[in-house]
Parts: sequence; C-alpha cells; structure tokens
Amino acid sequence: MASAADERADLDSAHAQRYTKNPSFANLNASKFSRFRAGPVCETRQLRHLCIMAILKLARMGHPVLLTRADPVADPTAPEIRRLLADMIETLDDAGGVGLAAPQVHVPLRLFIYKVPERRVSTIEGDEPRGLSAVINPQLTLLDGDPIEDWEGCLSIPGMTALIPRAARLILTGTDASGAKFTRQAAGFHARVIQHEADHLDGILYPTRMTDLRMIGFTDEITKFREDILAVHHNPTL
Repeated sequence: MASAADERADLDSAHAQRYTKNPSFANLNASKFSRFRAGPVCETRQLRHLCIMAILKLARMGHPVLLTRADPVADPTAPEIRRLLADMIETLDDAGGVGLAAPQVHVPLRLFIYKVPERRVSTIEGDEPRGLSAVINPQLTLLDGDPIEDWEGCLSIPGMTALIPRAARLILTGTDASGAKFTRQAAGFHARVIQHEADHLDGILYPTRMTDLRMIGFTDEITKFREDILAVHHNPTL
C-alpha cells in the first residue's frame, strides 16, 4: 500500500500534468500546485468556472512564490486558466477578502480576481462597487495626484494590517475570463485593490510600500487604537 506521501505526490503530479498542457504552465513545478477536483464547465455573469471547485492552499509571507515576478498567461481562454480561476473564486469565498492573485495560491502567473463591495467604496468620484472580476495580464497606468493612505490587509499575511499609500486613480488594461481585452478606470478603494493585487504579480507584498514602519500591527489591535496610532503617525514627535 502506498504511503500518504506517495499518494500526495501522485496527486500533485496529476494536477501539474493537467495544468502544463497550457504553455503558460510549461515551466512550473508540480509542487507549486494544490489539489483540485474537475467538473463540468458552467457559466456565471462574468466568469466561467467549474461546478465543482477546490479550495487551494494559500501561500503565506515567507514563501518564495510571493517574492518573484509572475509569468504572462499565454492563452487566457485555455481550460487550465478557467479551472484555476474557478478554484481561486472558491478559495477567496472561503477565506474572505476582496482579492486574490495567482501567486497567492502557488501559481506564478499574471492574473488575479477581485471585487469591490458597496460598503468599502470611498467618497472619491469614480470609486464604485464592482462584482467579482478576473484580470489577466494586467497593465496599470497610475494617474497624477497625491497618494492616499489607508489600511490594508492580505490573505498571505493573516491577522495583520498596515497603513499604505496608493495612487488615488489609475487606468487598468488587461484581458477578462472570456479572452476579451478591456480598459477601465478606477479610483479610491477600487484603485487600491487593483494596485495591491497587481503588486503580487511583481513579487511585492504591501509592507514594502510602507512609509512609516511603525504603522503595522495586528488587525484587532489597530482597530481598537486606530485614532491613537494615526495621531502618532501625523506627529512623529509623540
């Protein structure tokens, strides 16, 4: 009888073989993938996904997959990409949060999913709610203007948050899950989410964007003492 380790190795190998039929995955190692379950393709309003999906293992800060630049997706419409997006949707639903990049599930490809809940939008013109969206091979153009500081968290750095400056407005170009190219403008929280997820594709985690290294902590502590912490931030002599 095969050991548990042997059985897992066989599953990883089968998983990798299924993905590596796509040129985008040709150079990826089997160990970078989590298990998945295949199923028939279904349609949603914005994304094709599998009726039976899998929750993928999240990479946490310290894993090298989060530190390297991801590779472009060769064929955004390939079944392997749809399957990956489906599993990422299931993973995001399970973990919570508003965005997830492929490197966070150990797949170094240039794609992410995100949404903008109505409760998170700001008062900045152009910051509007958005349903779940897929962005493949994104390109960002940051627009002129003063950056905005706000608190960010990350599924790969659980339980932590930090004050991060981001461009207030941007233009995003990319390809959606159907293979159609698009261009959209984003502002406020919408722009922040896009910048955060796009950073993952370049091996950048949000702490490296900090301008005041004191402004990071456990989320529950920051929530309780936010005003006091911000007072220190705005008055360094305190």
